[in-house]
Formats: sequence, C-alpha cells, structure tokens
Amino acid sequence: MEPIRITRGPGGEVEVAGSFDAFAADVLRRAGFRFEPSLRGHWIRLPFDLGRDWENEHASWAAEMLTAARYPVHLDPDLRLPPPSQSHPSAPKQRPAMTAQAPPAGRQARR
Repeated sequence: MEPIRITRGPGGEVEVAGSFDAFAADVLRRAGFRFEPSLRGHWIRLPFDLGRDWENEHASWAAEMLTAARYPVHLDPDLRLPPPSQSHPSAPKQRPAMTAQAPPAGRQARR
C-alpha cells in the first residue's frame, strides 16, 4: 500500500497525497483537513493562515492517529511537533498521604 504523505507544499500549505480509504479520510477530516474538489479528484489540505504551530499540531495528530490505525504514513519532518522543552515547570508534587494519628490529649477515640 502506498503511504499517506502529509507535507508542506512550496506555498506553505499543508497537504495530503497518497491512497487511502473512507476511514483514513474521516481521520483526516477530524484532524481539520479539508477536501477541496480539483481536476484530479480532491485536494486535501489544512485551512490557510492559522499559523505553523496549529498546522504542525493538526498534521502530527493526523499522522499519529493514522499510524495507530496501521496506515503507512510519511509526515514531513517540518510538520513534526518539537519535543517538550525542559524549561516548563514540572507538575507540582503531591503531598504524602496523611496517616492516622492519635487523638489529641484528653480525648479518647470512639469505637
């Protein structure tokens, strides 16, 4: 099977080429790709002018979902999301669980 290719074109547009079935087309639609009629069938692309970060996020998401569904996918390296940087603060650490303590002096525990 020919891989589904998600690339950035010479004009900066993100487009899809290759052979795929209805399920793959549905995944691409859910990722934000539009199917525009053309002389050769359909031109499959992301909307223009939403920013490179948005395009990279949606193209990477589509590639991940198609790969998870066992489709052969080629994602242009320019569209891959950068790895998370280490400069972001980590999640706050949780406090240790409280343990049962003896009641205050002068009180007895009820049973």
